[in-house]
Amino acid sequence: MTGQVPDPVEVAVVERCGWATSAPEYVRYHDEEWGVPLHGDDALFERVTLEAFQSGLSWITILRKRPAFRAAFAGFSIPAVAAFTDDDVERLMADAAIVRNRAKVTAAVRNARAALDLPEGLSALLWSFAPTAGRPRPETLADVPATSPESVALAKELKRRGFSFVGPTTSYALMQATGMVDDHVATCFRAGATHPD
Repeated sequence: MTGQVPDPVEVAVVERCGWATSAPEYVRYHDEEWGVPLHGDDALFERVTLEAFQSGLSWITILRKRPAFRAAFAGFSIPAVAAFTDDDVERLMADAAIVRNRAKVTAAVRNARAALDLPEGLSALLWSFAPTAGRPRPETLADVPATSPESVALAKELKRRGFSFVGPTTSYALMQATGMVDDHVATCFRAGATHPD
C-alpha cells in the first residue's frame, strides 16, 4: 500500500474539547495552536487583531480567512500596520477576502500604533497579566469561564494604553488562544500538554 502515513492524532480516537470537533480547521487549530504559549510582538498582535475581528462572528470564519488577513495586514507587522493610511483602510474595506468592518479595520490600525508605543513591547505587556496561581482544570465546557479577573485587568490596561476592541471577553479568549491560560477540559488529550498540572 502506498500513500501518506496518516497522522496518528487524526486516526486515533482521541477526546478533544467539545468546541473543536465540528470542522477540520477547528481540529487543526485546537490540536496545534490553541493553548500553546505564544510570544513575540507581531505574533501576538495578529492574535489581538483576529480576536477583535471575531467579535460577533464565529471563530471558524476567522480561521478560514486568516491567510487573507495576513496578506491584507502585511503579515501583522506592527510597524507596517501602524503606518497604514486612510487609503489602506479603504483598500481593506474593498477586500472581500477579509471581514469588512470599518470599526474593526480602523481599530487594527489604531492598535498597531498603540503597540508601537509600548516601551516594554506588546508581548511583555500581555504576558504580565497571565495568571501565576494554579486553578482547577475545567471538567466540561460549561466550567470554562468567559472572563477572569486577569482578563478584566488586561482589557482595562489595554484600553488605557490606547487599544480598542479589547474587552474582558476578547482578552480572555486571547489568553486562552495564546497559552496564558490552559482551558483544555480534563478529558481532552491536550490537557496539560503545554501546562503540566
